[in-house]
Formats: sequence, structure tokens, C-alpha cells
Amino acid sequence: MMVPLSDLPTEQRNPRTLDVDTMPTIEVLRLINAEDERVAAAVAEVLPQVALVVDQAVATLRRGGRVHYFGAGTSGRLAVLDAAELPPTYGIDLGLFIAHNAGGLGALYQSVENVEDDAMLGAGDAGSVHPGDVAFGVAASGRTPYVVGALRTAKEAGAFTALLSANPVAPFGSEVDVHIGLATGPEVISGSTRMKAGTATKLVLNAFSTTVMIRMGRTYSNLMVSVNALNGKLRRRLVRILTEATDLDPSACEEALAEAGGDTRVALVALLCEVPADRAALVLDAAGGSVRESIHLLRTPWEDQALA
Repeated sequence: MMVPLSDLPTEQRNPRTLDVDTMPTIEVLRLINAEDERVAAAVAEVLPQVALVVDQAVATLRRGGRVHYFGAGTSGRLAVLDAAELPPTYGIDLGLFIAHNAGGLGALYQSVENVEDDAMLGAGDAGSVHPGDVAFGVAASGRTPYVVGALRTAKEAGAFTALLSANPVAPFGSEVDVHIGLATGPEVISGSTRMKAGTATKLVLNAFSTTVMIRMGRTYSNLMVSVNALNGKLRRRLVRILTEATDLDPSACEEALAEAGGDTRVALVALLCEVPADRAALVLDAAGGSVRESIHLLRTPWEDQALA
């Protein structure tokens, strides 16, 4: 049953902003800022649900599956942004996180009429979802037909389904495996979900994908160590990362990076454990790419057995 638009939390009039159009500029800004302060608390309330989706995504990626985002409007654009930033930040393959935006690339720049209301379009875009994949729908209302159509099709295909919305009581939330319902409440401007709902969505997607990357071993401490040195600028950045992680001289780190073929993780394991690059690469492969697990394997007496 489709919930009337007027009943959605984000469509309600905000009693705290009724006179916003009569206020001086600085007061309008302060009022928006005060509303934004409520967002982090709303995100904190749904972290247990986010954790469930993170753990499922990690398990999916480790067995060769993929994560699919589905969204429209602001939600779709934020999902596209999140997926696009992961390969350059964490060195993952382009096909691991796939963002499906209602209306395609053109809808990223300007609104395309009616595409978000097309459940069949969503179902068609979900045709690439495989059994065991994660299908993550993003819809402020929790009822966007494009997203609903996509997630229903993905569920029928055997995927794990999750919904991120700004409507904790969205009826469709009961159809997915995990509903992350953000209680961001009414917007400063009624229905303008690019504001608090959009900010909360960005925070959740940031936290979700970053935590997935951490759990996948794509970081060491709080350092990005999964980016390969593809140009001079990147090489300098990676040498700096290696220097910070090892406290060694930049020249030693640059040499190790060269011996590792530009692979930062191989260079880091080689430097920290004082082993050749080829040995570090072998251990990293056995450790699923995790630097910390590689260090553990190299420092345990049962290393050879673990690598057999």
C-alpha cells in the first residue's frame, strides 16, 4: 500500500521554521544549522542496522559478489558519488560497488521526469543483480517506485536487500532484510529532502562503505594503503603514507614501493616485517589482502603451515 505523500515525515511542516522567510540572513543560517545538528543523532540510532548491512556486504564481497545501490533524485546522486569514490580511495575493482540511478547518467545533472515513479525501470536495472549480491536501496520516502521495483526484483533473484530511508515506518521496510529508517523529521523547507534527509543519507553511506573497506583490509591503521602508484603525485603520497606507517626514511620507502611494483600494501608488509616484496605479496594473498593479518602470519611460528 502506497503511503500518501502528505503523510511522510519529511513532508510535514517543521514547527521550528514557520517564520524562516521573515528572518535575517544570519538567523536563517543558524536555524538551518540547528536542524542539521539533529542529523548525527538520527544516524546514531540506526547504527545497529547499518552494521548488519556492512557485515553482509563484507561476506558478499569476500565470496566474489557485488554491492548494488539503487536510488533516484538526491538519494541516487549520493549513491553514485559513494560508489564512484571507492576505487580511487581504496583501490578496489570498478565492478564491486555498482550504483543504479533512475534515469541514468543524464539524471545526475538535471531532473528527468517520471523515472523515479517507474517501478519497471527499477526492476529492469536490477536485472544485473546475482544471487548472493547485496541490493541497497536509497529513498528518503521509503516508497519510491523505482527503488521498490529494483529491490523486489533483487530479492526474487536471491540477493540480500536493504533500504535506507528517512521514514522509519515505511511499509516497504518490512519487505527487505534490513530497513535503516532515519528519524530526521520534517525539513527546514517542507519536502526538501536534499537537506537533513540527504545529509543523513550521505553520513550513512560514508560510514557504510568506509567500514566495509576497513573490514576488507583495505586500510592499515587509519591510512589508505590500497591505492597503487599510477603517477608521480600518487607515488609521493604513498611514500608519505609508508613513511608515516613505518617511521622509516622516505628514500627507503620509495625503494620498497618500487620493488613492490607500486603496490602499497606489499611495500608496507615488506618494510614492517623485513621480508622481500615477493614474500610479502604471497602472504598478502593468503591473508586476503589484509596488512594486519599478513603481519600476524609472518610473525607467528606457524607461518608456513598457515600459508600451505
